[in-house]
Amino acid sequence: MVVGFEKAVSATKSVISSAKKTPTTLSSDSVINFARGDPTIYESYWRKLGDRCTMVISGNDLMSYFSDPGNLCWFLMPELDHAIRKLHCVVGNAVADDDRFIVVGTGSTQLFQALLYALSSPDEPEPTSVVAAAPFYSSYPEETEFLCSGLYKWAGDAYSFDKDGPYIEVVTSPNNPDGAIREAVVNREGGELIHDLAYYWPQYTPITGRADYDVMLFTFSKATGRAGSRIGWAIVKDKETATKMVKFIELSSIGVSKESQLRAAKILGVISDDYQNSGPNKEEKFFEYGQRLMSERWEKLREVVKRNGIFTLPQYSQDYCNFSGKYTDSNPAFAWLVSKDGLNCDNLLREHKIVTRGGTNFGVGSKYTRISMLSSDEEFILFLERLSAMKGTTNGNY
Repeated sequence: MVVGFEKAVSATKSVISSAKKTPTTLSSDSVINFARGDPTIYESYWRKLGDRCTMVISGNDLMSYFSDPGNLCWFLMPELDHAIRKLHCVVGNAVADDDRFIVVGTGSTQLFQALLYALSSPDEPEPTSVVAAAPFYSSYPEETEFLCSGLYKWAGDAYSFDKDGPYIEVVTSPNNPDGAIREAVVNREGGELIHDLAYYWPQYTPITGRADYDVMLFTFSKATGRAGSRIGWAIVKDKETATKMVKFIELSSIGVSKESQLRAAKILGVISDDYQNSGPNKEEKFFEYGQRLMSERWEKLREVVKRNGIFTLPQYSQDYCNFSGKYTDSNPAFAWLVSKDGLNCDNLLREHKIVTRGGTNFGVGSKYTRISMLSSDEEFILFLERLSAMKGTTNGNY
């Protein structure tokens, strides 16, 4: 018998519980940050599942560097490999058959860096150009330039790219920040494509088919709301590309946390099992829950924007979703807000203590700004209240 063990466990649970329940009450003067994509919108769903997502790791578990020495991605836990392939099969959003390589990373950010390394050649006289069609994800330029690599460099908007030689085009679909469905723009010989499909899940967009590209990036955070686990994965056709990615991750972090991988495998497994074992009286499942919440938020935001007359939002057409078996709307993770009068949209909102990410970060003008639709209910309600109060208050000084 271990003396004091029960007290220690009780104390630990108390600390964790207290951390989870830290008060987040916002006052009318609070600054609310909608520049981030922190997906706290899903907290209530996971809370109601209780112990179904609980896992226990013993003190002597997971001690080795190696997860699966026989796998090309030797630090990928077999449980996560299985869970990823299973979920893509259930949802039908990507081809993840056994002939594809799964490479796990510490979020899709690390995988993006690994791909830039893997798809660039050290034999070229100049760094490989990296482009994306504007508006592009605001972190692509910084992530590309951060290591000051001689292998590749940021070359800006794919629409205006006209340089000869090898290039890498990043295609984000649905796009961050504007939610548009994207295809490659450059389409020239010597190019490599990275398809970032972080938001190609049923709560954000209709699933119109199984994506089948050479390289596809996904992230645990946007698929399930589990941003803190820092797990992303790439589905890769080419063995040499996957091998180079694994080498990059090996040298930068010697693999990926096994604890986080098992956590991700557990969560993904719960989602898949709910769909595969669905009965007539089952409660609302994850993707239906997410789709309903996102739809409700977009409907409320559109009502407010229509009333205040200051901004506009993109319009999205319905499409048939193979996953749900019906026509559904797009409900992107971010709202791409535009000032009707061409004012600096980000500055205008900051005057009302709403922090957003302005259009210049995405390669376009300041009349645009990106707003996260993934915040907590409390923050989103306060955001709508402030946006409603802005009617007729602009003075043109932005």
